[in-house]
Amino acid sequence: MLPRRPLLLFFLLLFIPHAVSQAEAPPNILWLTSEDNGPQLGCYGDKYARTPNIDALAARGLRYNKAWSNAPVCAPARTTIISGRIPTGDGSEHMRSMVPLPAGTQLYPQLLRAAGYYCTNNSKEDYNLEKPDGTWDESSAKAHYKKRPAGQPFFAVFNTTISHESQIRTPGHKLVHDPAAAPLPPYHPDTPEVRHDWAQYYDKLTEMDQEVGRRLKELEESGLAEITIVFYYGDHGAGMPRSKRWPYNSGLQVPLIVCFPPKYAHLAPQGYQAGGTTDRLVSFVDLAPTLLSLIGKEAPSYLQGRAFAGTHPAPAPEFLHGFRGRMDERYDLLRSVTDGRFVYLRHFMPHLPYGQHLGYMFQMPTARVWRDLAAAGKLNTDQRHFWEPKPVEELYDLQSDPWEVHNLAEVPEQQGRLSVLRKALENQARQVRDLGFIPEAERLRVSGNQQSPRDAFQTEAAYPFEAVFDLASRASRYTDADPTPFVSALSHAHPIIRYWGVLGLQMRGASGVQAGHDRLLVLFGDTSPSVRIAAASALGLYGNPADLAACLDLLVKEADPTRSSQPAAMEALNGLDALDEKALPVKDRIAALPKRDPNTPKRLQEYVVRLHEKIAADLGMPAPAGENKETEK
Repeated sequence: MLPRRPLLLFFLLLFIPHAVSQAEAPPNILWLTSEDNGPQLGCYGDKYARTPNIDALAARGLRYNKAWSNAPVCAPARTTIISGRIPTGDGSEHMRSMVPLPAGTQLYPQLLRAAGYYCTNNSKEDYNLEKPDGTWDESSAKAHYKKRPAGQPFFAVFNTTISHESQIRTPGHKLVHDPAAAPLPPYHPDTPEVRHDWAQYYDKLTEMDQEVGRRLKELEESGLAEITIVFYYGDHGAGMPRSKRWPYNSGLQVPLIVCFPPKYAHLAPQGYQAGGTTDRLVSFVDLAPTLLSLIGKEAPSYLQGRAFAGTHPAPAPEFLHGFRGRMDERYDLLRSVTDGRFVYLRHFMPHLPYGQHLGYMFQMPTARVWRDLAAAGKLNTDQRHFWEPKPVEELYDLQSDPWEVHNLAEVPEQQGRLSVLRKALENQARQVRDLGFIPEAERLRVSGNQQSPRDAFQTEAAYPFEAVFDLASRASRYTDADPTPFVSALSHAHPIIRYWGVLGLQMRGASGVQAGHDRLLVLFGDTSPSVRIAAASALGLYGNPADLAACLDLLVKEADPTRSSQPAAMEALNGLDALDEKALPVKDRIAALPKRDPNTPKRLQEYVVRLHEKIAADLGMPAPAGENKETEK
């Protein structure tokens, strides 16, 4: 037996390292982020890419092979990050919407600042949630951790826009990458325009890599590298058509690299080693709780992700989830899920085409030539898919089909896997009480500008989720040919049920609309603008010729953004656009409509203008002069 005093000394020595560890200075955290790029980097095995700085960072850190952005476009993706919540449950999933925060929640910079961190963002925000005052210490193009008070730990974001979609299509660019060697996805046609866009994309990734290198060098020269944890990630998939805006793996997979200095190795993820890789499933909703875990804090219960590093790591999720709502001026409703190998997509509005005309996307030469070749019938099976009617479900095996072109949803041997992923997707919708099934104009009518949609629709009376979800699921399954439940839904007391009753009939074409014809006419006087618009759109497409004048009159009235709301105007203009030449009798009335509502946030005003431009082009009208400005950066 050891004498008492040496024994005491032994235990003191045993616990001293732990005590020192507990008292150590908190780490600085640096995020380097880039826009519109997936894992097309050298460190991810892309031999066409030239990204030496990010490759060197990966050689010192840990690379994630299965990271998703949750949303395949910037604003919803960044909303997921800043809130630590899935936007579909908060009503913030639509591109460039603006809604209040749910009551009792805070954005992650607020939580970090409360813990003593100096927090800067340089400089893009682009959130769909209203940012409270004091969220950042500074958020601007001049924000920098060097401005912090002496001795204060920092959290800093530096975002580069060099690789953004808009930079890929900038004319006059002199290519560095050889377009003849560009690796094209099989769904894109092999044309000079497409090869040029892909080569320019890779050029921009090289320029982005140089910017990342400058930021890393700056950190090193400041003497802070040994006490700073570095993250690098992209904000969603490549800024090319069918990657960006689509919740396939190609639109959601992002590069994610984390690098821990030796001083903070104990905070690193399990299995961390320099140059290592991990197949752990992570997504943007996990970033906020991970930040808190890195500074020794437990995440509040309203954060919906799982920390993957730090003092409070959580088990890896079994699935990652993606979503697509309104993309710019076009509505859609699509959810996706992956187990890391298989990707499942569920379309709830399969009557809307993949290749809806988005004014911003169609500035890309690839989008235009792809559409033109589709119209000319000059595409192969894989290339045509984007221009054909949507299936209700899609299932892809990333192991054998990394570009997601061979849909396995109807393959008998894959029904077990399909069922598992379908169940996971449905469970996620229930868990967050997915608000995407509430049309945007109706959502705004109820919640207004002062209340979070999450709070406004939290009760069963406000949002009977199970009934809505069931009806939307049945409406979007063409195999349910019987229109009876949808006709019955038109008389339901709840407007969201009535709305999905209308869509259920519209998705069944002329036979469905005729089955509910008389009741659809009654809905022209509905209290909900979304129900009125949906009814007029359905009858305009598939009703009797005698109905058309009333349908057009209602849609034109609702298309005035100063009359009801900007979302109502977008819903109505989408309805008019779908009518094509049937809208010719009211083209002068359409042209005379206000294009902007001064009370609408500027980030949303753009989309009504773009719809007017499309309708004007289709109906042979002059384009709205001097109205549109490119703001999606």
